Amino acid sequence: MVENQELRKAGLKVTLPRVKILQMLDGSNERHMSAEDVYKALMEAGEDVGLATVYRVLTQFEAAGLVVRHNFDGGHAVFELADGGHHDHMVCVDTGEVVEFFDAEIERRQREIVKEHGYELVEHNLVLYVRKPQK
Repeated sequence: MVENQELRKAGLKVTLPRVKILQMLDGSNERHMSAEDVYKALMEAGEDVGLATVYRVLTQFEAAGLVVRHNFDGGHAVFELADGGHHDHMVCVDTGEVVEFFDAEIERRQREIVKEHGYELVEHNLVLYVRKPQK
């Protein structure tokens, strides 16, 4: 099972709650899930995993590099599986919807700006806060 291999590779013991949570993150249509979202999805699937366990496991997954935590303004933390690919985010201020995007020109300009100021880019996180135009 792929989940078991991923857990072992990350140095985590394979436990039922960890496997269930990893399966939930991997199989969800929603790429960005809060701990509460994961908990509700597990409950709806008939899984008996407590909310405290979900929080603890997600924190362990983050420390192991399996998930990335995002703390967007005006909301709670959401988690996404770490796939190794860089992308930025748009967050709708009205609905909380998170949209991923990648733009090569934005990435290029950020590197240029950093260089112009005499720095080396170590890491970055671009979040655009958006809303649908009023009609």
